Amino acid sequence: MEFEWVLHEEVHAVLNQLHTILVECARRFPVPLCGNDGPQKQDKFVLTALPEQIKCIVTLTGDSISYADINFKVQRQQNVAYRTTIQNENPWKLQQVQDAGNHLQQALVHIENVDKDYVFKSSEEVLHVLGCVLGSLQRGRSSLIIPRKRTIDDLMRSRNMKSLSPALPEDLAISFYIQSHKLVFALYQLSNVHGQMKFDTHQAECSVPWLNEVLVLFTVALQLCQQLKDKIAVFSQYKDFTVGSR
Repeated sequence: MEFEWVLHEEVHAVLNQLHTILVECARRFPVPLCGNDGPQKQDKFVLTALPEQIKCIVTLTGDSISYADINFKVQRQQNVAYRTTIQNENPWKLQQVQDAGNHLQQALVHIENVDKDYVFKSSEEVLHVLGCVLGSLQRGRSSLIIPRKRTIDDLMRSRNMKSLSPALPEDLAISFYIQSHKLVFALYQLSNVHGQMKFDTHQAECSVPWLNEVLVLFTVALQLCQQLKDKIAVFSQYKDFTVGSR
């Protein structure tokens, strides 16, 4: 009787709750998701590191850096200062935001595909739906927490480097990426030391409030989903039992 109650009542109640949390999460994204065609959110941030080594003023519009004024110093024979900018017409794309948004939308689609009057008949059915939702949520959360590792060659040849005006010398590369609730600016300097190529990296970062909110909602949804999955898994041990077999 408890299993029937879980299948008929609790599963739908949890899916409904999950849907509400994920819609709330989608609202926090700076890009329109789930058919919301509102304007793209715009935020301004200042990233600095060490007195005068890096100062970067950034405007984040949606999933792109639409403007940046980047000033930094690197050590050559002596300190050399550089300044470059990113302009509106050639924004720097933050693919992680787009990826996380896509995975979030997939999770919502998996939930919306379950009719609210549908009667689940087995634990396998529920576990299949929950597995799809969990997978999408985990991928979405990971997109924001774990930036993709890239080689120095990839960074130097990346399409985003073409956004910079003026272009940087060939031994310098920069990147912007998201790591958890922070926007990070990283500067890479390649140098040839006695025939060995080595590179130094410096970075500046700042906290992005909406990222923090999105990650909290992703985490709450994941916990809720996992709790229901664990509960269903207990019942699924009784292989010979199906709804209506009593």
